[in-house]
Amino acid sequence: MKDDACTSILVGKKAAMDGNNLIARNDDTFSPLNQQKFVVNLAVHGEKGRKIKSWLNKFEMDLPEDAYRYPAVPNVDYKKYGYYEESGINEKNVAMSATESTYGNERTLAFDPLVVDGLDEDCMVNVVLPYIDSARGGVKRLGALIAKYGSAAGNSVLFSDKDEIWYMEIVTGHHWVAQRIPDDAYAIAANRVSIQEVDFTSDDFMWSAGIQDFVAKNKLNPDLEGWNFRHIFGTFTEQDRHYNTSRVWYGQKILNPSIDQDPEDPDLPFIRRAEKKISKEDIEYILGSHYQATVYDPFAVKGSDEEHHRYRPIGLNRTQNAHILEVRNDQAAGVAGIMWLCIGGPTFTPFVPFFTNMNDTEPSYNDTSLEYRQSDAWWFYKSLAALVESHYSHFVQMDATYLTELNRYFRARVAEVTDQAQGLTGEELTTFLTKANQETVAHCRQESEKLWGQLFKEAIKLSNLTFNMDKNL
Repeated sequence: MKDDACTSILVGKKAAMDGNNLIARNDDTFSPLNQQKFVVNLAVHGEKGRKIKSWLNKFEMDLPEDAYRYPAVPNVDYKKYGYYEESGINEKNVAMSATESTYGNERTLAFDPLVVDGLDEDCMVNVVLPYIDSARGGVKRLGALIAKYGSAAGNSVLFSDKDEIWYMEIVTGHHWVAQRIPDDAYAIAANRVSIQEVDFTSDDFMWSAGIQDFVAKNKLNPDLEGWNFRHIFGTFTEQDRHYNTSRVWYGQKILNPSIDQDPEDPDLPFIRRAEKKISKEDIEYILGSHYQATVYDPFAVKGSDEEHHRYRPIGLNRTQNAHILEVRNDQAAGVAGIMWLCIGGPTFTPFVPFFTNMNDTEPSYNDTSLEYRQSDAWWFYKSLAALVESHYSHFVQMDATYLTELNRYFRARVAEVTDQAQGLTGEELTTFLTKANQETVAHCRQESEKLWGQLFKEAIKLSNLTFNMDKNL
C-alpha cells in the first residue's frame, strides 16, 4: 500500500449546498484487487494494557484504556497489507480520513529523514480517531504522536467536525503543517504538498515545533519573500505534472468552470471559492471522473491516444473505496454523522449513506472474502464497475441513470430515517439506525442487481460472434 495515490476534497459548510462540512477521499492502492471491509469498532472502557503493533514495520505503542466507537474500512488481509482503516466518524461526531500519500523533497528530507519504524498510514486512524473530541484535537493528537514516534512516510490527513475542517500535511520525519479550510471555500489535493502561504500568527494554522527554525537553519526557503509550505517542502517533478497536478486542475475546472488553468501548473491554488454551492453529487462526480468532456478522457473519441493517456484519471480501477464524511450541524448529535461509502470504486458505483451511530454494519460489507464471492459488497460492486467499463459507450448511460435514481432515493432516505429517529436516544436510537442502514443497503443491492441483469442481457447482444443471415440459421 506504499504506492497509494489518493485524491482528497474538502468543502466548508458555507460552500456546501446542504450547509455541512464535507471531507472526501478516494482510497487508491497499487493493486486493482485489495479487498476491504466495512466494520464498526465498538467503544472500549477501562481496558488496561492495550497495545497496537504495525504489520509493516516495528512501530508499536500503548493505547488509552478508553476509546470511542467508530466505523472503519480496513484491509481484509491486514497481516500482509497492514490495517489501513482509512476513514470513519467517531461517536463524538469527529470525522477522519487517512491518508493521502504526500511527498517531501530531497532538500528537506536530507535534514529530517523519514523514520523507518515510525507511525505510518497503516495505524494512523487506529491511534487517533477513537480518542479525539474535535477536528482541531485530531491535528494536535496526531502532531504529538509524530513528535514522539516520527513519521515513516509523507502523509496528508483530513479532519472535520460540525464546526471546522482541517487538512494536515506530514512531509518529513517530524515536520508538518495543518490548515483550517475556510467555511466558504473548498480544497482539492492529489499526492503533492498543497498548503501554500502559512500565517504563523493565525489560529487557522498549526505546525510542528521548531519548523521555522528548521527551515531557516538549513536554508530551505527558495522564495525571496513569504513562507510557502509547498515551495519549501514540496516536489515539482514530471510525476507531479502528469500524475498529480492534473487531478486538481480537473476538480477545479468542474467547480470553477470560468477559470482557465493549465493542467500542469505547479502553483494551482489550494484554497478556492466555487462559482456555486457544492453538492455531494458534485464531489461524487469528481472522485469518479476521468477528464470527461476533454481530450484527456481515456474513453474519448476525439483526440490522439497520447492525449487520452497523458494524465492519470481521478477514478481508477485501483480505487478500492471512496467516501464522503458528513457531520450535519442542524441535527441532533445522535443522527448527525453520515458516512457516504462507495466500496469498490466511484466511477460507476454508488455512495451509500450510513448513519455512523450504529453498532454493526451489514454482513455483505463486513465479511469480505479474499476469494471472489458475489454476495460480498466489495466484490459485487467491483464486478459491476468492470461490467460497465467492458462496453463503456453502450453501458455508461444506463449506469448514469441508475446512479441518478439511487442518489434521489438516498437523499429521501436520509431525510426519512432522520424524521423517524426523532425522540429516540441511547441504545434504542443506535439499534434503530443500525437496522435502517441495513435496509438502505438492501434496497441499493436490489436496484444494483436489476442493472446487473440489464447489462448482461445487452452484453449478450453485443457479442462479436454474431452473423445474421437467416433467422433460422
